[in-house]
Amino acid sequence: MRDAEEFDAFYTSSAQRLLGQVYAMLGNRTDAEDAVAEAYARAWDRWSTVRECDSPEAWVRTVAYRIAVSAWRRTVNRLRAHHRQTVDQHLDGISVDHVALVAALRRIPADQRRVVVLHHLVGLSVTEIATEIGSNPNTVKTWLVRGRRDLAAHLRVGGREEYGAAEPRGRDRKATPHQRAGGRRNDGT
Repeated sequence: MRDAEEFDAFYTSSAQRLLGQVYAMLGNRTDAEDAVAEAYARAWDRWSTVRECDSPEAWVRTVAYRIAVSAWRRTVNRLRAHHRQTVDQHLDGISVDHVALVAALRRIPADQRRVVVLHHLVGLSVTEIATEIGSNPNTVKTWLVRGRRDLAAHLRVGGREEYGAAEPRGRDRKATPHQRAGGRRNDGT
């Protein structure tokens, strides 16, 4: 009975957070929900071992990610069809910046996206990420640098502007040569 209570407490305290993290890594909420649910089921089956891990939460997150990757490999055609259906979904309460960020994350390679999410959204260090994904810390650093660069490029070019966000102000705003010279455009601005 103690095991069930302990697992329930673990699940209650971590499920929403892990779902959000895996969703950010995958870019698809349905796939994230399926993978996280399966990962928790596997964690329950192995709870006596999982609870002894340095981070049971990292164990579930890693298993969920691996489950999702395996599903991608088996169902490429189904995912493409599902992606077409979810692209045009409108969700109330999500900011334009959030939509632009999710779209930009979808455009960067999966390894880069994973380390960017683990570092910036989950808050893991480079060493923790390397341990979790079974990689070298230098590889994680490389993916993190490339992921940030690619993410920034997607947010700058066709990112926020594509989704109707306000034009950047100040130094980030690009003026036309005529505007830099102090002139006015023909439309009076």
